[in-house]
Amino acid sequence: MTQLEQKRLKLAVKQKRGLHFIVASVIIWLAIAFIYSSAMPILTKNLFVFICTGILLPLAWGISKILKVNFSDNENPLSNLGILFAVNQLLYLLIAMWIYPTIPDKKPMVIAIIFGAHLMPFSWLYKSKVYLLFSIVIPFLALFIGLSFSPTILAVGMTIIETIFCGALIIENKN
Repeated sequence: MTQLEQKRLKLAVKQKRGLHFIVASVIIWLAIAFIYSSAMPILTKNLFVFICTGILLPLAWGISKILKVNFSDNENPLSNLGILFAVNQLLYLLIAMWIYPTIPDKKPMVIAIIFGAHLMPFSWLYKSKVYLLFSIVIPFLALFIGLSFSPTILAVGMTIIETIFCGALIIENKN
């Protein structure tokens, strides 16, 4: 096993393949489902969704303490690569900001597609087939559900798929 492979494996084990972030996303998608099931105007709902996405990092940090996950591995240089992969998603949120007033009822679909697609580099970083699978399934599922159903149904669907994602990660981490 090369030194790079060893560092990837150590990072995957210490950070439990980012399980704390996926658990946090379940909570956020559940909150988004409640927001879209409310009677608020759509632009207000979309504003609250932006607020929900903003709490991901502190929520994941708190969950990492509960799950006893090393939130940031300063000894492993690949940890910085994981941060770069995550920060890259922020650039795609510009698309979601454009959707906000333009096609407001499709904002959750765009957020879900961006979220799912941004997972692909983590499949390499964490040596994870689960991340690869969900990085492909989530965008296509979000597109289908988002075009066919209400934002509430999409958010509930994302909550379910993220919960399944968590279960699959737990199984993958045990192996």
